[in-house]
Amino acid sequence: MSRPTTRGARPGPPDDWLGPVAAAAASGTEAPAELLGEYLPMLADAAVHGRRPDAWQLEAVRESGRQAAAGGVDARRAVDLYLSAAWRLWRQLPVVARSSDPEKVRAAAEAVLRVLDDAVGVLVDGHQSERRAMIRREESLRAEFVDDLLRGDADVAGLVERAEPFGIDLGKPHHVVLVAPRDEQAAPDRAAIALERAVVSRFGDREVLVALKDGRVVLVLPGAPASAPQGGDVGAVVLEDLRRTDVRGRWRVAAGRAFPGGYGIARSYEEAREALGLANRLGLESDVVDVRDLLVYRVLARDQSAIVDLIRDVLGPLQSARGGARPLLDTLEAYFAAGDVATEAARRLHVSVRTVTYRLARVAALTGYGINDPGSRFSLQTAVLGARLLEWPARPLPAEP
Repeated sequence: MSRPTTRGARPGPPDDWLGPVAAAAASGTEAPAELLGEYLPMLADAAVHGRRPDAWQLEAVRESGRQAAAGGVDARRAVDLYLSAAWRLWRQLPVVARSSDPEKVRAAAEAVLRVLDDAVGVLVDGHQSERRAMIRREESLRAEFVDDLLRGDADVAGLVERAEPFGIDLGKPHHVVLVAPRDEQAAPDRAAIALERAVVSRFGDREVLVALKDGRVVLVLPGAPASAPQGGDVGAVVLEDLRRTDVRGRWRVAAGRAFPGGYGIARSYEEAREALGLANRLGLESDVVDVRDLLVYRVLARDQSAIVDLIRDVLGPLQSARGGARPLLDTLEAYFAAGDVATEAARRLHVSVRTVTYRLARVAALTGYGINDPGSRFSLQTAVLGARLLEWPARPLPAEP
């Protein structure tokens, strides 16, 4: 291994014997000999002449550290290579092998150890620098990929190709699960780390992707029946996994349904995102939002002008009641939620059954819609759902165009 002619280089000892040292060290540590670069000539110069390395030599070693990281050689193996080369070189140094002067040997050893210390320091520094750069590049690519994946990028072929390094087969169905903080103690970055370990342990490292987006944890999970629970149950599984960790705070989880294809993940994400928004608007207490339970609200929300007309026409007259519309609206909500059982509605409202039946009769008298007629009942329940969605009567209905 001969040293390249470099500007500023100083003459050193002949280095024909350094090649076998490098080869032996590389073989013993299973690391590329090329990573030694200027290191062995530096050691030889130090032992023979007591020289400290030049700045360009240390920079070359730092570059070797970067190359090691880029080539997949971990820092421990790179350092092992340098240490192995050092002791092998020491055994063959002419100044050591031929000298009977202990002081010369001591001085040579001190010089070699100084260079070894300098070289290993910059080697590890270069390795860590490259690793950080690789992580930043990977995080940037990951964030860009996740954004395109959740948006449903038009370049489906390109998306399929980019998904492969992340272990995602877009031909298979996937759920998107969103985990949103519900108090100030909840830290999404810590939750993402904990959930990545948990879901990989549960589902395996294929078809799984965990990322942060808009202050929420996004999980892409397999939707195949053999490996994942179906429907809203996957949200409960994720929340259970999160609660097993030491991550603090309260969380709300929404899982979109599983869909296959390049646009399937974007569709599942949109379902989960809309479910979280609806849960917040409706003031739901549940920590797990089942998308299927909110499908009717999604339908209503897509034609706001129609639902506003329905609320105004069907429920508007309730505002003329004594005490306003709220008590009568609450009674309708409780009655429908109780499966049309007045006694259960009364229990939920903490009133008598007589009060419930009186209020229902009052609704029929004011609106002309009664709970005993199927058509009227449907109109009432749909209007009640719409009122809850638009937070009426607490908020005024949008003005007519």
